[in-house]
Amino acid sequence: MKAITKKRTKAYFIDLAISTAVTIGVEQLMRKKIKSEAVHALVTPTVVMWGLEYAQLRRCGQTIGYKQTGLKIEGTDGQAPTPNQIIKRMAYRDCLSTFKYLGDRKGFEGKDGSVLPQDTYAETVVKEV
Repeated sequence: MKAITKKRTKAYFIDLAISTAVTIGVEQLMRKKIKSEAVHALVTPTVVMWGLEYAQLRRCGQTIGYKQTGLKIEGTDGQAPTPNQIIKRMAYRDCLSTFKYLGDRKGFEGKDGSVLPQDTYAETVVKEV
């Protein structure tokens, strides 16, 4: 595994831990109003994680996990990622990226790990800061 990919993995798990903590709090508030376990198991965690990630990437191009690991997301033009790029990146990563990995494990990581399939699709790149 390449160095940037290792950092990306660490960053993802940091962001996942933060998102999980926030999700627990949100679920406690919502349990009184929404009784459906499917909502609490599927919808709430996804909405919380995407919401946190979107807000952080729009604000400074980094999530807390990316800051901790010294990474930053940019558009391929060197600019901050646009709202469309952020949404495309998250959706591809969470929906289609697994199939891409299963189809081509060796080609999945790219040259140096800075561009994964979700980055190619969204026209973004991950750089070390």
